[in-house]
Amino acid sequence: MREEYDFSQSRKNPYASRLKRQVTIRLDASTVEYFKQMAADMGMPYQNLINLFLRDCATKRKQPAVEWIPVPSNHPAV
Repeated sequence: MREEYDFSQSRKNPYASRLKRQVTIRLDASTVEYFKQMAADMGMPYQNLINLFLRDCATKRKQPAVEWIPVPSNHPAV
């Protein structure tokens, strides 16, 4: 293995933008802390753990066990 490598002629991976997409998502502080702790125990970044968890849910077509009651559009909270 060399001590130094010359990356001056390198270029970005043209497919990198297709691999992951940055999104903004609001999560409860306790949920983020849960995944941060679990990720620390596993020795991995918590964002990766959340992605793996969500990918597993999507692959297995898991449905949440919750009942969501939509708020009417004329409701003052909207």
